[in-house]
Amino acid sequence: MSSHGNASAANDPRQPSTANPYVPPQISPQDLPVDYSGFIAILFGLFGVMFRYKLCSWLAIIFCAQSIANMKNYENDLKQVSMAMICLEFTLHVIVQLVKLA
Repeated sequence: MSSHGNASAANDPRQPSTANPYVPPQISPQDLPVDYSGFIAILFGLFGVMFRYKLCSWLAIIFCAQSIANMKNYENDLKQVSMAMICLEFTLHVIVQLVKLA
């Protein structure tokens, strides 16, 4: 006898009638992973503003863009996005001011 009888067909998860839809787990805001690229962007932005280093300002822009690009829908917090944009604005301002001084 074959092992592929009707009994094993009823337990087959590939059948549409027995498939369960995927439900993503609920994640609390305290359990979210740390956004290292956003933190590094803020550090480089502050160093660029305080010490007037163009390289730090450009690195802050790159890390800020990476942080925004890697943001998930459940991480879309107005404060985080606004801080990223403010950091981006400060670094662009420093770059423009350094170009004027050169």
